[in-house]
Amino acid sequence: MTESRMRREVLEIPAAVERLLSEGAGAIGAAARAVAGRDPAFLVTVARGSSDNAATFFKYASELLTGLPVASVGPSVASVYGRRLRLGGSVCLAISQSGRSPDIVSMARMAGEEGALTLALTNAGESDLARACAMTLDIRAGAELSVAATKTFVNSAVAALWLLGEIAGDRGLLAAIRGLPEALAEAAATRWDALAEALGAAGSLYCLGRGPGFAVSNEAALKFKETCRLHAESFSSAEVLHGPVSIVGQGFPVLALAVADAAEAGLAAVADDLAAKGATAFATSPLARQAVVLPAVRTAHPLTDPLALIVTFYAMVEEVARARGIDPDAPRHLRKVTETV
Repeated sequence: MTESRMRREVLEIPAAVERLLSEGAGAIGAAARAVAGRDPAFLVTVARGSSDNAATFFKYASELLTGLPVASVGPSVASVYGRRLRLGGSVCLAISQSGRSPDIVSMARMAGEEGALTLALTNAGESDLARACAMTLDIRAGAELSVAATKTFVNSAVAALWLLGEIAGDRGLLAAIRGLPEALAEAAATRWDALAEALGAAGSLYCLGRGPGFAVSNEAALKFKETCRLHAESFSSAEVLHGPVSIVGQGFPVLALAVADAAEAGLAAVADDLAAKGATAFATSPLARQAVVLPAVRTAHPLTDPLALIVTFYAMVEEVARARGIDPDAPRHLRKVTETV
């Protein structure tokens, strides 16, 4: 079978991150100094799709590293409803692979007009979004031809985390970021065959995470839908045992994406609880006792662990799509760039 573009792009992720680290220091450093100089009381993000999952990752990382709260603002507030937000003194991070979606551009422009420091995080440094923002962080992922975003998601998350690491002056995190290319190459070669086999002809599943891991749980659920036509919902492990657990029956697939942080033990326990209820549960944690333990590349910092997990996931989900007879490069009804108003 011919290798898909998605697979080639997943395998390009370590090189794409290395390129960002080699070429992006000037822009990241300048943005970090600008944010620190602003001394904002809060941050906001504007994004959709995979970019919004990167924004969720940024939110947890910011709140854990810097204590700065992050709110996601709805692009339609500006583009459809024509309302203005009181953002004076804040920082607005607008994330878009293409930088072309009119609603993201509209919100970023309004944020700047209302006094926010606006940062464009994009793979298109000359885009409308870049022109609308005060500063641009080019993620340097290179051309991404498959509809499913993979290396652009990872590079967006790395750039956002790098920015926070510089703001916080966290030397341990910055060292872990520098070590990511090697860790992500190992992650791309790590196999989750047991999970892929268990999915088989499944029609639905849950993805679970907590904290920064919840962001990659959201991304995994999105990729199951768009590449495999498999209905997947993402939940925090703190929420799934409320209403959603009633759907879980015998053999219902569950993927718990755990990282080596304070939430790991609790997430593994929830995966075990669901396994005891009949779910076919998998967890990326050696702390799981009833759920099947999936191999996971652990990096040098808990905040970089989720990035290794999503790379291993991307490699697996591409294979699942092809096993289901679906071209992962061309999901039905989707285009590479979605321009919403």
